Amino acid sequence: MKNLKPLLMQYLFTLALLIITLNTADAQTTETAIPATSGTSVIWGKVDGVTIEGLVQGPSGANTDLQVACVFEYTEGDIFNSPPALPANLNGMVHLDEALNGIITELRKTGKFKGHAFETLLITPPVGMLPSKKLLLIGLGDRNKFGPDMMITIGSVAMSEALRLGVTNYAFASDLKDAGIDSPTALVAQNVVLGSFEAYRTQQLLKDKKLSDYKPLAKISLLAGPTFYMEAGKGIKEAIVELNK
Repeated sequence: MKNLKPLLMQYLFTLALLIITLNTADAQTTETAIPATSGTSVIWGKVDGVTIEGLVQGPSGANTDLQVACVFEYTEGDIFNSPPALPANLNGMVHLDEALNGIITELRKTGKFKGHAFETLLITPPVGMLPSKKLLLIGLGDRNKFGPDMMITIGSVAMSEALRLGVTNYAFASDLKDAGIDSPTALVAQNVVLGSFEAYRTQQLLKDKKLSDYKPLAKISLLAGPTFYMEAGKGIKEAIVELNK
């Protein structure tokens, strides 16, 4: 009996660990399986004093000084044909276009905004048309040549324009899923953050040498749909860790 007691204790200890592990896995699975609702937000962290927020919201609904949205070069019906584009009720770019009375589609279709890679266009809508004060479109180029690495430069362009405009906060929407691109969500979000702070730190360096006079940024909100919100957060957190080393 004396020899059995240590074996029994070891068995009970192992069983307890297994139960805890299974309960934790079930909780994590449940959390992942439940999509976030519109308006859900979390502060993922800070870099250089700038708060980085994850927000479940479309670009037509974020209340911010500047809304950034990305579009590819125009192809007929690209954001409306579902699939591959997201359904209209889930498609942030469709909602944004509708809120602006179709001007984004008109600009793209007529070639007024071609959507070439890193091309920009600033729109200042009338008060009340959008919650955001200004809208910045950034081109993603040819959809068939898209790669997640380009989002580093896209993030840098967004930050540079935000600082040039003197805003204290802005929201960023890549709108890749809206356009039907099956992109790696976490990596895209990570690259946007990395590129943003490449540009921010360049301006910090110039300011230290009295060659720039930008207004410090308070917050960046990275927008994502309810299905992709937590996955985007993984990439954002990785970028924050890397930038804060």
